[in-house]
Amino acid sequence: MDPRTRGVRPQAAALLALVLSLWGCATVGPGDTPVPSEAPKSTRAGLASEMGLASWYGKRHHGRLTAAGVVFNQNALTAAHRTLPFGTRVRVTNLENGRQVVVQITDRGPYWNRRVIDLSREAAQALGMLTPGVVRVRLETLPEAAALP
Repeated sequence: MDPRTRGVRPQAAALLALVLSLWGCATVGPGDTPVPSEAPKSTRAGLASEMGLASWYGKRHHGRLTAAGVVFNQNALTAAHRTLPFGTRVRVTNLENGRQVVVQITDRGPYWNRRVIDLSREAAQALGMLTPGVVRVRLETLPEAAALP
């Protein structure tokens, strides 16, 4: 065996193992695949309705710009949604305890397994979901007149 290539095979094997392990971290598995929520449905009042999972975000994003270009405030009643226009008011109902809160869409997301909305910490607290972190919810978009505080 040539002395110049003696350590090449072990080094190549180590490099291959490293690449494959990093690739495994980056790939999306069946549990991580984004799953579309139930399609928005029209309610009797003509409002859009959607059901799925809600999560919340707070301290880590507090003070950063949202996709709408406003500063995120974890103490405001705001949320992130994939498709609703910025400024849309949404009534969120926690289906596990019946609590409701009205939030304004100021960001995009969530991009995680069956989640339909990411709520600010304040909204999550109002819904009683800080501890579980993720709960099943119903979303109802509100007309502009009903959205005024």
